[in-house]
Amino acid sequence: MGGIGATGFLLLAVIALLLFGPNKLPELGRAFGRTLKEFKAGARDLMDDDDNQKRAGSASRIEVSGDNNAQPEASRAEARRLPE
Repeated sequence: MGGIGATGFLLLAVIALLLFGPNKLPELGRAFGRTLKEFKAGARDLMDDDDNQKRAGSASRIEVSGDNNAQPEASRAEARRLPE
């Protein structure tokens, strides 16, 4: 129960030729190619956006961890202050 073989593709091509005719078939092929190209470009953009969000998320985590390290130093400075 494998996939479609060469005879299956040939049968599909003959059916498409009978349904759409020899004049309309190249136009449909071009339209399908353009649609596939746009879909791939959109998928690529989404993947790039996800990568950019991950990079931005890791940068914000670094900033947050930097803020956490600064706070104990401020507490130490207050502890060193002489009483009034």
